[in-house]
Amino acid sequence: MMINENQNENQTQNSSFEFSPTIMRDHPLAEKIRKKITKALADYHMLSPHDHVMVCVSGGKDSTILSLLLQDIQKKAPFPFSFKTVLLDQKQPGFDGAAFSEFFRSEGLDLIILESDTYSIVKEKIPEGQTTCSLCSRLRRGILYNYAYEHQFHKMMLGHHRDDLLETLLMNIFYQGKIASMPPKLFSDDGRNIVLRPMVYVPENELRELRDLWKFPVIPCKLCGNLEGAKRDRMEQLLNQLERETPGVKNNMLSALQSLAPSQLMDKRFFDFERTDNEHTHH
Repeated sequence: MMINENQNENQTQNSSFEFSPTIMRDHPLAEKIRKKITKALADYHMLSPHDHVMVCVSGGKDSTILSLLLQDIQKKAPFPFSFKTVLLDQKQPGFDGAAFSEFFRSEGLDLIILESDTYSIVKEKIPEGQTTCSLCSRLRRGILYNYAYEHQFHKMMLGHHRDDLLETLLMNIFYQGKIASMPPKLFSDDGRNIVLRPMVYVPENELRELRDLWKFPVIPCKLCGNLEGAKRDRMEQLLNQLERETPGVKNNMLSALQSLAPSQLMDKRFFDFERTDNEHTHH
């Protein structure tokens, strides 16, 4: 699979998107989200002095906001660290990263665009009408993981937010029969990569509101909209309905991910039911 690498200067010559040269970094909502990111960075010991971090951007609102706010966090951090943003162009029809790349450049962000035609592979391997998300994400993840390792990035950052964690939790329960979500800090199975999710405390509605305030360009994904996406949309609808009926449900679910009670579940790997029974008999 060929991978081409381009710096942002080469991607912006034909940009016609008009945007403000600067965004309101000091807006109260931006500060609110920034504090939640900083809290997650500290709570889960995500960064160390002199870390070189690769922020994976998709062209969507979440990773864009993470990149912008990480700039501000970097300036006030108690120790030095560096980061670069990396965008993978998977050669989907109509992909145009010019305006997005120009926006990053105007905000002082160093954007690297990788090019790899995973779109053709997905279309070739997956029959029409079947879910493409699994193969698409696996190919994308492999390319980004390899690039981070080969270019000596200590860690990778992803733009998943609180609602992504909760939707994934429900999808795993309903469709996979397991209790699992997205961890804030993940060590890859092969030991080559450390993956960070600094926005685990940030609700999606706050990100949407900030996107509408900042009005930055986005790159839509036109490959999704299949079964996998429909399932996730259903989880989103369910969570939003529960939140309307009982405000605070989403935060309670996030707290549940941080407050496991193995003795109240049924997994024998994490609780010795036999030992407890013997101890009870002796009493």
